[in-house]
Amino acid sequence: MAELFIKQAAEYAKTRPSYPKQLFDFIASKTPSHDLVWDAGTGSGQAAVSLAGIYKTVIATDTSSTQLDHAPRLPNVHYRRTPPVIPTADLPHLIAGESTVDLVTVGQALHWFDLPSFYKQAQWVLKKPNGVIAAWCYCTPEIDSAVDPVFDSFYRFDSAPYWDPQRKLVDDRYRGVDFPFEAVAGADNTGPFKFVTEQGMDLDGFFTYLRSWSAYQTAKERGVELLGDAVVEKFRRAWNDDGGEDRVKVVKFPVYLRIGKVGIACTTGEIVKESLGQTL
Repeated sequence: MAELFIKQAAEYAKTRPSYPKQLFDFIASKTPSHDLVWDAGTGSGQAAVSLAGIYKTVIATDTSSTQLDHAPRLPNVHYRRTPPVIPTADLPHLIAGESTVDLVTVGQALHWFDLPSFYKQAQWVLKKPNGVIAAWCYCTPEIDSAVDPVFDSFYRFDSAPYWDPQRKLVDDRYRGVDFPFEAVAGADNTGPFKFVTEQGMDLDGFFTYLRSWSAYQTAKERGVELLGDAVVEKFRRAWNDDGGEDRVKVVKFPVYLRIGKVGIACTTGEIVKESLGQTL
């Protein structure tokens, strides 16, 4: 995942939506204690900052040092660059010891992971039987009746050839993601559960958000400018349809959460094999 976002790390950190407080309140209500979190694939720390206000310590990891350079610094957040494959022997000092983590989180990144390996690692570090794993994604934004059709065409047709296959898991709201965990207390299943985050953007800010897409970077590397003059003009006319010039609009991002606990099936403490690894 790291290579996809290195070149647009600043745009990513600046324009990616923050996650709603309700999301973190819900997740935190499912962990019996609030001591230690592993935020895997933290990127530029969007989730780590919110988690730091609830949990004593956050270990936030990513393979991209460029992304981590743009993450906010807080005293109880420890950013660590990890290799694409984490050797079993390195888990205790890179992440945490066996059965010591209250919560593992993955914000907008689970679809990039080697899931069997990652899940084994998460199961090893999480406390048994009530350690919680929470992974979420946000889907395409919703703005208003003028802009949404223009965006829909841009997403479904213009940018479609340049998305990686994993993007389909996001479009499916993580429903098709293998998630071998037990339902948390008060829930009948592991989701997805819907939340909504909102962010004010002017048109230039919205364009910056679009440029932070991996699909935009892929298209650019292939010599294609997705935000050419004709496309920009379509967005500009729609954005200013109500007569406001470069006005700030409320952009809504639906967020879909999968959440579960390790349960009794993972209480053996059996260490994973030496070859175990994960792409973060």
